[in-house]
Formats: sequence, C-alpha cells, structure tokens
Amino acid sequence: MNWTDYESYIEIYPPEEFNFEECLILLNRSDLEVLHQIREGAVYKLIKVNESLILCKIGFINNVMKIEFPLGSPSAQFRKKAAEFIWEWYDLEQNLGAFYQMANQDKVLKNLVHKYYGLRMMCIPDLFEALVWAIIGQQINLTFAYTLKKRFVEQFGESLTFEGETFWLFPSFEDIALLNADNLRKHQFTGRKAEYIIDIAKAMTNCELTKELLLQKKDHQKIRSSLLKIRGIGPWTADYVMMKCLHDTSSSPVADVGLHNALRNLLDLERKPTIEEIEAYAADWEGWQAYAVFYLWRSLYDNNI
Repeated sequence: MNWTDYESYIEIYPPEEFNFEECLILLNRSDLEVLHQIREGAVYKLIKVNESLILCKIGFINNVMKIEFPLGSPSAQFRKKAAEFIWEWYDLEQNLGAFYQMANQDKVLKNLVHKYYGLRMMCIPDLFEALVWAIIGQQINLTFAYTLKKRFVEQFGESLTFEGETFWLFPSFEDIALLNADNLRKHQFTGRKAEYIIDIAKAMTNCELTKELLLQKKDHQKIRSSLLKIRGIGPWTADYVMMKCLHDTSSSPVADVGLHNALRNLLDLERKPTIEEIEAYAADWEGWQAYAVFYLWRSLYDNNI
C-alpha cells in the first residue's frame, strides 16, 4: 500500500492504471445506493474500525486520492485501517498491466479497455456484505435488488448523521444471526433468501465461515467448492463473491445475464450468446476473466445513462 499519513488527512497514491472518474460512474449507478454518497466529485463512505464509526471523504486531485475525516481525525491506527479499506475497496493492489496487454489483443475487449482505461473492480471487502448482496440479487432485477438492500441496511444497520445527511453501515452478521426469517420476509425477502442470509450470519458468528479461512485455501477450485457447500450459494453467487471480495481475477460468472446482454450489444448479435459461445470468446482471458466480465458489465451502463 502506497500512502502518507498527514494526521488531519491521508493521501493514497494509486497505480498508474487508475481512473477515479470511471470508478465514480460505477459507484453512482443507482439512486437507491445507501452505503456511500457522492457529493461534488467526492465519495463519502462510513466504515467501522473496532467499535468506532469513521466517516471518510475520498477526493482525487493531481493523481492522488485525498482522504479527509469530516467528523475529526481518528487515531493513527484507525487512519491506517481506513487507508487499508480504501486500498482494497478500489482494488489498488491489482497490477492491471497484464490485463491490458491481453485485452489490447482481444477483439471483444480491445475497445472497452481503451474506453474505460483505469477502471478498477469496485470490491466488497466485507465477506458478509458480499454474500448477502449476491444472494439478494439472485433472480431479480438490479433495481429491486437495490431496493431490498436499502431496506435491509436501513432496518438493521448502524448509521451516523452529518450535516443533515445520514450515512449507513452494512448490518453485522452478529446482529443478523439473531433474527428469524419473518424479520426479513416482511421487507419482501423470500423465505428462502431470508433463511440463507440468517444461516450464513450464524456460520460467520460461529467462525465456521470467514474471509481468512477461504483465502487460506489459496486454490481457486478449493475456495469455490467451499462456497458451493453453503446453502443458497450456487455457481453464480460463488463466482461473484470470489471476484468482488476475494480478489480472484480468474473467477467468471459465465451464466450472468448482464454478461450475456453486454456481449450481445457489443458484438451486435441477434440473440444472447450460449455458454459455449461465451467460453469461446473468453478463451484468451485466462487469469483475467473477472476483469473482462467487469468491463463488459460497465459497458451496459452506457446504454442506461
């Protein structure tokens, strides 16, 4: 991590292949998002370190990310934790040089990487949040998924108010483990999804499931198999969590509807491509499937803006 602590604020120095504006477009894709706010080109994000709530204001000037603390500067240890969170959230550890080298030779990706150069995977560092968001999104459209997440966060998450605006934290697995399915069903979660989420919260409370345990496996297939053993997690959910939370660049949710639509639009196909056709397009993406999919997803927003 490349950063400097100035006590009242911190600076993070991202890699050369970084485009803050592109990341802003992605973060700003839904009016229903409650876990961050974008105001005057800066991102406001509430994080929790130990038991302390820290509001971060993330700006970008002269190729430097400047992180300010509107509620007052936290301790040096907490400032470091905030820097680590932001570094991971923006996936700044990832060296994209090899991805761009591959993509520049690829007929599907070539134009996308020029258009969105510097776009980073906007990650979900918290495993519980990543799993719940993926489960919420199963078999429903994105707008309704954001609606459900908003209800979930505002009902069960912690918040803090600053200058008349409320900033929210994703609910903790410890709190959700204490619920029963009816608590979620009244917010329009299906009974199945409610059970899946509460079961995962209980497994995490019991330390049976942690991000550290998954990462210790250090093998794509072993991690994927561990996730697939969890009730409610199928191939799409496992692949999504691996790409967004576990930084596995070879994860690829090939059955994803958005991926199919992006390829159809980009290649001007008369119908959605089959799984076999997608695998043929992706033959050269080895090791970078997650970023290839992410850039294809990004192309969909241009059709909606």
